[in-house]
Amino acid sequence: MAITTVLSILKSNRYEQDLKSATSFCAAHGAHLTALVVSIGAAPSFGEYNAVSTIWLDERQREIDELAATALKIKDVLSRNDLSSEVQDLYTESAWADQDIAERALYADLVLLGSDAAEDTGLRKRIFDGALFQAPTPILINRGRHGITTSPRAVVLAWDSSNEAARAAHQSLDLLEKAEVVHVTMVDPMARMGVNGEEPGADIAAFLARHGVKVQVDRLSSEGKSADEIITRHAMDMGADLIVMGAYNHPRWQQSLFGGVTRRMIEACQLPLFLAH
Repeated sequence: MAITTVLSILKSNRYEQDLKSATSFCAAHGAHLTALVVSIGAAPSFGEYNAVSTIWLDERQREIDELAATALKIKDVLSRNDLSSEVQDLYTESAWADQDIAERALYADLVLLGSDAAEDTGLRKRIFDGALFQAPTPILINRGRHGITTSPRAVVLAWDSSNEAARAAHQSLDLLEKAEVVHVTMVDPMARMGVNGEEPGADIAAFLARHGVKVQVDRLSSEGKSADEIITRHAMDMGADLIVMGAYNHPRWQQSLFGGVTRRMIEACQLPLFLAH
């Protein structure tokens, strides 16, 4: 899938590193950048006689003014280069933030989430609940301080023959095709026709190879460790620049091996992580 429109979600009070990374990524792909600056306000507080607190109203207005000022600063930064871009601002409340973000994600090929925004636990949760689980758009999260390379040397594709993993492989093809090698990585795979086939990983490897992707199938033993530990360690050992995997929603996190992997990878992985649901 060609990446032509990128939605970069930015914090209103800390955005410089994420904006720089998004600009570089879009320039390398020739993609349009939509910079969405987000501020999540507190729910209304009430004083006597159920009247809305004037303190809350003042704070809300301060946050709205700060958001508008940040959007203008970002517009000024983006106006200095030839990148196709636009800036949008979103002031929302926690109860509606995921839906508001999902609406914006409908019109992008990829959502970028950098280290500044990812460090905000509340914002990160709303982005995943909205953009990933309520829209058909994958997320590329980078919790590290280094930018995302557009020509990765090596990519690890975490594979479990699920619909989500297949969707991740399809939606990341533009990145996989640029890699020197893609490691189709399976943890404790079972050779069953209804799961992975008689030769686990062979089918997805053949599919990717027909797209010109250079593939290596790696079948790993968990050795009593969690799958996310094995995947991350393997990615480090292979010198991977990117991990691609399918993501499960919250109920599935409680029921599936790879569901738990999704949660822990989102919370801790320092390598760029491409997720599709």
